[in-house]
Amino acid sequence: MIFKRFRMRNACSNIPGRLHCGPAILLASILIAGGCATRPASDVLEPVAITTPGTQQRTILTSTNRRLHENRKNKPDRRSDSLTFEQYSFSIPAKRKVNDIVYPTRKIDPERQYFVTQRKALSEVAFIENVNAQTNDDGTLCVFIHGYNYTYQEALFRTAQLAADAGELSPPVLFSWPSTASVSGYVADRDAALASRTELAALLETVNKAPKVKHVVIFAHSMGAMLAVEAVRQLKFEGRDDLLNRMEIVLAAADIDVDLFESQLRDIGPLPIPITLLVSKEDKALVASSLLGSKRPRVGQISAAAPLTKRAARADLVRIVDITSLQDPNPLGHNRYGSLAQLMGQAAEQDWQQQMPAANYIGTLLLNPSTPRSKTLTNLSRPVAAKPFAATPVSR
Repeated sequence: MIFKRFRMRNACSNIPGRLHCGPAILLASILIAGGCATRPASDVLEPVAITTPGTQQRTILTSTNRRLHENRKNKPDRRSDSLTFEQYSFSIPAKRKVNDIVYPTRKIDPERQYFVTQRKALSEVAFIENVNAQTNDDGTLCVFIHGYNYTYQEALFRTAQLAADAGELSPPVLFSWPSTASVSGYVADRDAALASRTELAALLETVNKAPKVKHVVIFAHSMGAMLAVEAVRQLKFEGRDDLLNRMEIVLAAADIDVDLFESQLRDIGPLPIPITLLVSKEDKALVASSLLGSKRPRVGQISAAAPLTKRAARADLVRIVDITSLQDPNPLGHNRYGSLAQLMGQAAEQDWQQQMPAANYIGTLLLNPSTPRSKTLTNLSRPVAAKPFAATPVSR
């Protein structure tokens, strides 16, 4: 067969030659320190007609408010007012590493590289039918929301990696918002994320139309966490408790100002399952984000000792899981959540919820990746008296 030539671009090309503010320079410097990795061009989404016996295939459903071109090339910073639905089939490499993605090259290596074997546009009706078909018998569906500086193709391959590492769990549905996919586009990405809350809320309504879906896990990373909480907040204002009562929210390395999050929690109020925060103090990307925000702490760095944590825990609004022990191929330590998929797949038989602390606990749960078959979580929490949540400003 004739192999397609996959164009790659260097991440360093996204960094402007001159930035005029100290924090922005530091942000770029920290991100550069993570490595100038080669980034995939949009043609990695073109299907490749290779059949490899024994190769695993995973189907990924996507929903995006990016403006996609008619020729299927995406313009990452263009926002559409409507959702586009697609279905992808991915070839999953047998010799893959956990939380690692090897993109396709001119000569495909099926044993080591992820690549697309099928791509199909879907109507909303067809999308709902496919959501219903790939939801497990327990009725749980996961919606994944990527973070800052992501292209559409990077978000898709990340979703395929999560699906592959999670094993028998239902593959997540991707919601991709129009990130500029540029290191210098932090502010633009924040605006784009906020502008996408209505479309994300619409997706959450759409997936709940699938008859088999009984429980929706919103798994959001970085700046996508801010988008997720804003969409949930909007549903609360719209009186959609019928949807909120079926949701579980997991925020990984959440790039949200702590005071903003406190205000969001006050608006949303208690949910059937408290919001889970996956945190790490060793996340260098959040350090850079904090510097851009006048050194204000980010939720993904929060600890059990923080006043917000204590108040939110007393009101049964949040739980904290420290994921510092998870492996991350990126030196920035901002993608540890990618290793969580394998642990969640291994822990499915143990019932993850039973290992979480009971209501009104303050503390941190530590992941033990070395013993996934015994006790995935170590509970370092302690009980406290329940109190109504009050967003009273305090020093940190």
